Amino acid sequence: MTMIGNNLQAVQERIRRACEAAGRAPGSVRLLAVSKTFGPEAVREAAAAGQHAFGENYLQEGVAKIEALDAPPEPLRPRPEWHCIGPVQSNKTRLVAAHFDWLHSVDRLKIAQRLSEQRAADQAPLQICLQVNIDGGPSKSGVAPDEVLALAREVALLPRLCLRGLMTIPEPQPDFEAQKQVHLRARALFDAVRAAGLPGAAQFDTLSMGMTGDLEAAIHAGSTMVRVGTAIFGGRSYSPAG
Repeated sequence: MTMIGNNLQAVQERIRRACEAAGRAPGSVRLLAVSKTFGPEAVREAAAAGQHAFGENYLQEGVAKIEALDAPPEPLRPRPEWHCIGPVQSNKTRLVAAHFDWLHSVDRLKIAQRLSEQRAADQAPLQICLQVNIDGGPSKSGVAPDEVLALAREVALLPRLCLRGLMTIPEPQPDFEAQKQVHLRARALFDAVRAAGLPGAAQFDTLSMGMTGDLEAAIHAGSTMVRVGTAIFGGRSYSPAG
């Protein structure tokens, strides 16, 4: 097995153990492999090891990767499920609408409206998570917790979008218990929105929280999707990207 394959196996084992400790079924938590800054071959390697869903933070890099893996003579099949998990500017929503299956970082109605208008009628609805600044981190994007329900009501009405849940990226915390407490706040907000009777409420099922350093605490708090990059692909070398 390759290094990425071994790493994936180790992360899946972490998820399994965290689910067991929390009294949850392992299948209740999806793994999103965050492939930002790594090339198409790293995605191919992960896909060969059984990984299906991939997350990209940098829009132009992600689109280039998607196009490379869709291109002849060896398009990647089955086609991965592509998640945009980084912030999106208004002038780049068309790229998301055209190329991605999910967007985790909606925090303004204007962005959702543009995505709805730009998503092609022959495409499946774009799956949407609202990004919440759950702990008020000054450097983090996201809608304030007390504004989430109002935004969710508006987004749930837009055509060609499917509101699936919430996403959070809290500030780093010093230990498991502190991590869990922040994640529990997101879980409570998620439950409140789900109970509000929004249109399409049955599909509001995704709480995207937890990364390499805090996935156990996130799973204990109720995460349904963890976003893991470093533990799968290794350390990153960053360069400017759009």
